[in-house]
Amino acid sequence: MKNVALIFAGGTGTRMNNSARPKQFLELDGRAIIIHTLNHFQNHPKIESICVVCLESWIPYLKDLLTKFAVTKVKWVVPGGSTGQESIYNGLKAIHDGVENPDDYSVLIHDGVRPLINEKVITGNIECIQKYGAAITVAPAVETIITSNEKQEVQNIYNRDCCHLARAPQGFLFKNIWDAHVRARADGVNNMIDSACLMKQYGYTLHMVDGPVENIKITTPMDFFLFKAIYETQQSSMVFGI
Repeated sequence: MKNVALIFAGGTGTRMNNSARPKQFLELDGRAIIIHTLNHFQNHPKIESICVVCLESWIPYLKDLLTKFAVTKVKWVVPGGSTGQESIYNGLKAIHDGVENPDDYSVLIHDGVRPLINEKVITGNIECIQKYGAAITVAPAVETIITSNEKQEVQNIYNRDCCHLARAPQGFLFKNIWDAHVRARADGVNNMIDSACLMKQYGYTLHMVDGPVENIKITTPMDFFLFKAIYETQQSSMVFGI
């Protein structure tokens, strides 16, 4: 089984309060967030190739970054769609049309603005896909989870020991995620919140992979400052052997 990564970098970053530059292109330590993310897949020995889904107007800029930072595993850069689901479909279609036998592949779908992953979580996803056909990276819920009604009344309180936060990567046998997307398009479904929801909708069994707690998605200024703090701590740990 060959492994390909599909990196979604199609967001405009409206919650980042930065209209000049999408969040995936904000820089830390001289590199855009998207490059920090891509390097994890570039450096992983079991990832054969990468597809990036990008805002169409920023594709030339991204390609310049890929050249500058020698991200050689990126084989496809495709424009996003009107929803996240459509953007992922665009990436899957590029892979489907660009490899000799898509059924020989698994695909790890990941957010371009989720740079705090590591080799272990990528390997864990690949192994889980090989064993079960699907892998959803999760983190434990550390606070109480509740649901409410339209009156803001608490309806349910859940045991957090049984709750997890769905994160990324989310990995699947390519033939299965492709099947789900094709069926969704035929059904007029085009805005599922993520791949896990889409796969669950179409009857696939999902299995969890524990990921690092710091595996956050950078969507707000607070997220960016948290990323900066964690990144600098990690760099200091490597330098000083902490």
